[in-house]
Amino acid sequence: MIRVRTAKSIPRNVISTLTRNTTISAETPSPLNPSLSPLHSPSIRLLRSFTVCSVPRNTVTNQSPSLYRSFCSDESKTTVWTDEIEYLDESGSVIHSGKGIRSVEPGVDDHVMVGGLKKPLMNASAVAKIVEVVQRWKWGPELETHLDKLQFLPNMVHVKQSLKIVDDVDAGLSLFRWVKKQPWYVPCDECYVLLFDGLNKGKDFEGIQKLFEEMVGDDSGRRSNSLGAYNQVIQYLAKAEKLEVAFCCFKKAQDCGCKIDTQTYNNLMMLFLNKGLPYKAFEIYESMEKTDSLLDGSTYELIIPSLAKSGRLDAAFKLFQQMKERKLSPSFGVFASLVDSMGKAGRLDTSMKVYMEMQGYGHRPSATMFVSLIDSYAKAGKLDTALKLWDEMKSSGFRPNFGLYTMIIESHAKSGKLEVAMSVFKDMEKAGFLPTPSTYSCLLEMHAGSGQVDSAMKIYNSMTNAGLRPGLSSYISLLTLLANKRLVDVAGKILLEMKAMGYSVDVCASDVLMIYIKDASVDLALKWLRFMGSSGIKTNNFIIRQLFESCMKNGLYDSARPLLETLVHSSGKVDLVLYTSILAHLVRCQDEDKERQLMSILSATKHKAHAFMCGLFTGPEQRKQPVLTFVREFYQGIDYELEEGAARYFVNVLLNYLVLMGQINRARCVWKVAYENKLFPKAIVFDQHIAWSLDVRNLSVGAALIAVVHTLHRFRKRMLYYGVVPRRIKLVTGPTLKIVIAQMLSSVESPFEVSKVVLRAPGDSVMEWFKKPIVQQFLLNEIPSRADILMHKLNVMFPSSAPEIRSMSPPKPIMSSKSFN
Repeated sequence: MIRVRTAKSIPRNVISTLTRNTTISAETPSPLNPSLSPLHSPSIRLLRSFTVCSVPRNTVTNQSPSLYRSFCSDESKTTVWTDEIEYLDESGSVIHSGKGIRSVEPGVDDHVMVGGLKKPLMNASAVAKIVEVVQRWKWGPELETHLDKLQFLPNMVHVKQSLKIVDDVDAGLSLFRWVKKQPWYVPCDECYVLLFDGLNKGKDFEGIQKLFEEMVGDDSGRRSNSLGAYNQVIQYLAKAEKLEVAFCCFKKAQDCGCKIDTQTYNNLMMLFLNKGLPYKAFEIYESMEKTDSLLDGSTYELIIPSLAKSGRLDAAFKLFQQMKERKLSPSFGVFASLVDSMGKAGRLDTSMKVYMEMQGYGHRPSATMFVSLIDSYAKAGKLDTALKLWDEMKSSGFRPNFGLYTMIIESHAKSGKLEVAMSVFKDMEKAGFLPTPSTYSCLLEMHAGSGQVDSAMKIYNSMTNAGLRPGLSSYISLLTLLANKRLVDVAGKILLEMKAMGYSVDVCASDVLMIYIKDASVDLALKWLRFMGSSGIKTNNFIIRQLFESCMKNGLYDSARPLLETLVHSSGKVDLVLYTSILAHLVRCQDEDKERQLMSILSATKHKAHAFMCGLFTGPEQRKQPVLTFVREFYQGIDYELEEGAARYFVNVLLNYLVLMGQINRARCVWKVAYENKLFPKAIVFDQHIAWSLDVRNLSVGAALIAVVHTLHRFRKRMLYYGVVPRRIKLVTGPTLKIVIAQMLSSVESPFEVSKVVLRAPGDSVMEWFKKPIVQQFLLNEIPSRADILMHKLNVMFPSSAPEIRSMSPPKPIMSSKSFN
């Protein structure tokens, strides 16, 4: 007989005995025999709690191992009992007997044995056992070993309940990874949700990312069952502002076919918007539009202003309409963003519509919104609406700020509404705001531009009295106004104040001087120049030259000579054009005293052309060379690439002067050399035997007369000496010179007929005409006896016979303020 002692919770007098005819002594009846239950019920309850029986060492040494009941899985042992088991009382009487049964195998059976009954394991008990093992061993191989030895077969319900109880995230992850190795594992979204929640509480975002990768691998190749977990991961990362990781998980979730819920979309968009990446948020919004998801109220409040500020007004307005259709009340921020963005984009009607709709929702416009609307309408030129909003703003109890006053004043001033601008300007001063220099400048420039001297001076004095420093543009506008009004003294006072402010006044003073010159106010220009000299203000050579030419035109030769001397002494270049213009004045002069002054001015130029003129009128003994050679040397020294136009101008004026002085031979020499140097390349045309022509339309009167005489002389030599007679000869004169040349040729009975702009004659007639002695004498340099009278008449008829060529560009207008910016 073998005596087996029970577990420590069993009374000492309860004994079980096993043999072939085994007897078990017990104080209480066996639970296998329900008929014994009325005998000792307390002991029966104790017996039901048996799970393991401990056997004393001294009672089992001589027994066979096959007789022991096995409580663990062992394939080498017999797991089926065929022995009869008898339960004895203390006196040895048999209480109950029955067949033995196989014990429970851990990890295989889903029940426990209570006597001979299979009793399902309670979920709470299984969960408690799993939690006990996990909390004791935490992680590692020991945890997995003990989990493998569980005396029941767990399922996913047990795992989910265990994960809810286990507080240690690492222990929970270890349990879950052991579960994933089991054949009975089924992917469970709730398990992932619990694990992600634990990792998020511990701020372990790297762990979240790793577990997310495991979840993606778990769902690969089949439809995702972890919809809640995917969304939860993205939301956790978005709320933690893990921008790149959250967006990466979002893309992977989409690739796995997971349906992203509205809250996830909203969290992602809020993340990108808060990070200042609106276009990425809009990309997520566009992908959201392709699904059935809708924005919630908070995201509407965030994305509509962002869309509006980024310029996507149509999308913002569409969401705004959608928000109203879903019965969501837009906040003031949504209305304010739309009103501001639509106004700045020029959609004033839509902006006003949203503004009126906002009031219908009970929102009161803010000062910022009034400022935005007024600014939009003012910049669009709709000043009447801007003024209405201005009045509405003040009636709402808002006080216009400094910037709004400035904007209203400047917009009305620039649009020419100076009365309204000045009215608001006075209100601004009464409100205690000090206008900025830009406001003063705007008013000052607009009043100056409109020619209101008194108002402009009042604003200028108000500005200086306020201690503000006027800008350069303000000074330029005021000086321009005073110059145009010919207030030289006031302009001088303002210029000195400008200089005292530290500005460079040379350019401004020169611009004022240029205004007087262009207005032909030579006296004022000279007065202003004297003021500049006394104040130590310099001007440039270009303006000195312009003033000199103005003095020459007005006959102020006494004032012109000092200007020329100033120009020469300041290294200013007196070019051939300037010298020729002085010579042209000498040609037209009929007063002997003024001729002397002009000759003095010519000598003051110190130009090489003056030395040429002096040498031209001397005799051959003094020149020591013929006239033609002397003229050729002078013209060889001219740079025709730079001064071709000036040389042509000089020839025209010089020939006028020589003809007027009766120096025909010298004039013909000058013309011949000018033609040789191709200054007039298209003047003479030989068209073989058909037509010969001379074009004098671009010549002065004296040059045209000399050209006609000299060219006809050439034609005569060619026709008489070489016997070449063209069909016709033409003299192209133009309407101006036609009468002069016809009158000169009529004195020698020429065959030329006068038409509109041409004198023409047949070649044979001209040939006969050339044979006359008077014609020969005429063409050999001797002008008819009435030449002096004729030239004086021509000088009276054509006082400006020489074209005035200018090699320099016209004067520039007064410099604008933009050039100083």
